[in-house]
Amino acid sequence: MKYEAVIGLEVHAQMLTETKIFCGCSTKFGSEPNTQTCPICIGMPGVLPVLNKKALEFAIRTGLATNCKISNYSRFARKNYFYPDLPKGYQISQYELPICEHGFLEIVVDGEVKKIGITRIHMEEDAGKNIHEGGGNYSFVDLNRTGVPLMEIVSEPDIRSPKEAAEYMKKLRTILRYLGVCDGNMEQGSLRCDANVSIRPVGQKELGTRAEVKNINSFKFVEKALEYEIKRQIKVIEEGGKIIQETRLWDSDRGITESMRSKEEAHDYRYFPEPDLVPMTVEQKWIDEIKSSLPELPDVKRERFVAEFGLPEYDADLLTSEKSIANWFEGAVKAGGQAKAVSNWMMGELMKLLNEENKTFEECALKPAQLAEMLSLMDKGTISGKIAKTIFEEMYKTGKDADVIVKEKGLVQVSDEGAIEKAVDEIIAKNPKEVERYKSGDEKLLGFFVGQVMKAMKGKANPQILNEILKKKLS
Repeated sequence: MKYEAVIGLEVHAQMLTETKIFCGCSTKFGSEPNTQTCPICIGMPGVLPVLNKKALEFAIRTGLATNCKISNYSRFARKNYFYPDLPKGYQISQYELPICEHGFLEIVVDGEVKKIGITRIHMEEDAGKNIHEGGGNYSFVDLNRTGVPLMEIVSEPDIRSPKEAAEYMKKLRTILRYLGVCDGNMEQGSLRCDANVSIRPVGQKELGTRAEVKNINSFKFVEKALEYEIKRQIKVIEEGGKIIQETRLWDSDRGITESMRSKEEAHDYRYFPEPDLVPMTVEQKWIDEIKSSLPELPDVKRERFVAEFGLPEYDADLLTSEKSIANWFEGAVKAGGQAKAVSNWMMGELMKLLNEENKTFEECALKPAQLAEMLSLMDKGTISGKIAKTIFEEMYKTGKDADVIVKEKGLVQVSDEGAIEKAVDEIIAKNPKEVERYKSGDEKLLGFFVGQVMKAMKGKANPQILNEILKKKLS
């Protein structure tokens, strides 16, 4: 590789508050246009904003979880620009005194741990939404989103590949969801990403000219947009051209980035302290209280799952990728399920069924204790592993307990040696050629005999007893 990419991400996370950042309007998604507005969020003359304390708490929680320094003194600023969906003609944001600074996240890419610096986390209000639908030479403006509280999480330019960028986004989303400060729904726009990307010759320390890529709303598109932009910049340089500092738009349908406008500098926004909001003084006591209330975060939980439950790293990674999955797993283990067995059933059968219906663990009707009960029936020899799969699907569909399904469908495993021996004798008598081949050394045929007996006994034969009897009879 002659060139290396230098990437920094600006992630906008919508905070899970019930009301907007400076007024009491609802933040509910999907309401009729312009029904969640008031004189404050639409910028009527003479109104005064009041900070939502919950938004400040959420920003501090996020800063603490991402190893940031929390500022005891911070303030808001006006970011001045004109756009139809910005009713005041400026956005209330933070500039020189943000609430959180100098943090980091660790990601794992190709088995190696990499630290990505976080420059700052600041609070700001969202803009409205322009709607270019309905035909004609005009657009509509929906101001429901105006004033919705956002955190902007700005990384250092420490990311070197599209894959690292996607892993960073995934890690950040997981942490935000664990904290309960953002739902991470990229399709609805509650987690959005702008990427600053440049290239430079390998070994050069000086940064290249960067382009900002906007409108990236999925992990897949983070990778694809950056891959395209990196190739585009390399092509421009190798053809003797120069990279222009600009803002580009990611077109997911065509898989390309397009020039949108020249890239603004900070001075273009004419930042100045917001005169309608007093500076924030955050007492250390409150910061300490918030810190003590933080949940167990993904990295710590993953390490505990490996140490406490003896799980492989792969299992622990998957089970801690979402708080709801981790809680489901621990619920099943607490109810008596053996950890590795619980993990296997969750990662196999349960995730398969949920994926088929496009459901999450939060929407799963099957309770952790029900899986633990089914595993107990397997341990006791009441049901076989094969029968368990049938029972599990029925449990998932109906919500019934395993023992109820076993009784209703007559699925109790047969451990009666006499009954199994009788079935074995019948299968051996019907397959004399296969018996001779087995005795001649073709031991793979044992699986054939097991399958035939299971078929005859409708899958109810105790596998251990069946194998013992077969080996004895065929020797």
